[in-house]
Amino acid sequence: MKIGLIVAVFAIAFVALIAYSTLQGKNYRAEVCMSFEGRHACKKVSSKSEQAAIRAGTEGSCADIASGVTDTMKCIAAEPDSIKWLQRP
Repeated sequence: MKIGLIVAVFAIAFVALIAYSTLQGKNYRAEVCMSFEGRHACKKVSSKSEQAAIRAGTEGSCADIASGVTDTMKCIAAEPDSIKWLQRP
């Protein structure tokens, strides 16, 4: 009985922690567009910082339009075609 109560308390604490961190939300939302070798892609991303949002959008877009590690790295190193902020604090 005592172990069951301890497990229940830890389970509730874990769920509360997950809910709290999820509800804190991501403060930055952006649409990042990239072009590489004639291909174009845009990704909508969320993050807790501007730089992380730009990086995630760049990497996501490049994953769609570049093939292979070398091309993906070249694509990621390029400047985004556009960054449209959908939400900023």
